[in-house]
Amino acid sequence: MRRFVDRLMIFGITSALLISTGCRELSSPLTDNEKITLWNGRDFTGWKLFVPDKNIDVNHVWSVRKGVIYCTGKPNGYMRTIAKYENYYLHLEWRWPDTPTNSGVLLHASGPDKVWPRSIECQLQAGNAGDLVLIGGTGITIDGENKQNVERQFVIIPKKEKSSEKPAGQWNTYDIYCDGDKISCYVNGVLQNEGTAVTDTSGWICLQSEGGPIEFRHIYQIPYKLIRK
Repeated sequence: MRRFVDRLMIFGITSALLISTGCRELSSPLTDNEKITLWNGRDFTGWKLFVPDKNIDVNHVWSVRKGVIYCTGKPNGYMRTIAKYENYYLHLEWRWPDTPTNSGVLLHASGPDKVWPRSIECQLQAGNAGDLVLIGGTGITIDGENKQNVERQFVIIPKKEKSSEKPAGQWNTYDIYCDGDKISCYVNGVLQNEGTAVTDTSGWICLQSEGGPIEFRHIYQIPYKLIRK
């Protein structure tokens, strides 16, 4: 009975998301094995916690409180998946427990662990969630314009719409589609950025510690082969 209820919940959540965005639909109903839970809600199994200073206990930066990830936001660093991923739909939720500050979701991260690795960031900075940031020479084409600049460490691509974020204390959703060399990101159901000709199409998924306290929950992905336009 529990497996049946879980399957209904997975299908219901995903169906609601796809209806709200109006841009994707499932090719077939999901099964338990097709939804990949990236964070288990208990500990950091499957993740690496990183800060550059080896004298700092990473468990003081990231912890689990009442079933959600709590990050102090200082010092700069990230938690990243140990596995590398490509061609997926990623869902996660975040909120600011206090004053909104800064964080981000790094996609297709690679190379040595450092602040910051080569990647494409879906911004979480308060007021700018939905911006894209090209880090370390990565590239993407937005509305026909190639944004890559290998001479710059960071290239910021502003979001398309006004902020669709919720106030501090409320949960926000990030829904990110990585379809081959295309990335689309939705903040609370609003398409905020989309680009093609992405230079890096696989790698780690990272959640940044950068600024101040932030919480995360409900982090999962669905292989893109199960979703069609």
